[in-house]
Amino acid sequence: LDLFAGTGALGFEALSRGAERATFVDSDARVVRALNASAKTLGVTDSARIVKARVGATLPRLLLRDAPFDLVFIDPPYAAIDEGMEALRALTPSLASGAIVVVEHAKQSPPKELPLPVVASYEYGVAALAFLENP
Repeated sequence: LDLFAGTGALGFEALSRGAERATFVDSDARVVRALNASAKTLGVTDSARIVKARVGATLPRLLLRDAPFDLVFIDPPYAAIDEGMEALRALTPSLASGAIVVVEHAKQSPPKELPLPVVASYEYGVAALAFLENP
C-alpha cells in the first residue's frame, strides 16, 4: 500500500521485487495520470491499483477490499503528517502480522505518537524515515 503515492517509486519498486500487488493512493489528478502511465510503461497494470482520492476518505473502502497489508509506505506532505498518522492508526488493525510500515516525515517534525514499534530510523537531508513493525 503506497499512501500519498506521489511518483509511486516505492510501490513500483516493491512490484519489481516480487510483490503480488500494490495499491497507490493520491488525490492529485496529475499524479494519478503519471502513476497510470508508469504502470503501463512498466507493464504492471494488472498488479497496480491506482486510486484517486484523499487518503482518509478512501481508506475504509481499501481496508475492506485489499487488507491485510504486509508492506505500507506513508509519505504525506510534511505539513500533513497528522493526516498520515490518522491513516496509520486506522490502518493498523488491517496489517498482516509482521507487516512493515515506512513513514517519511520532516526530520524537524517527527510524528507525535506512532501506534507501532519503531524498528529502525534513518535521516537524510531534511527528511527522516521511521520503519515500524506490526507485532
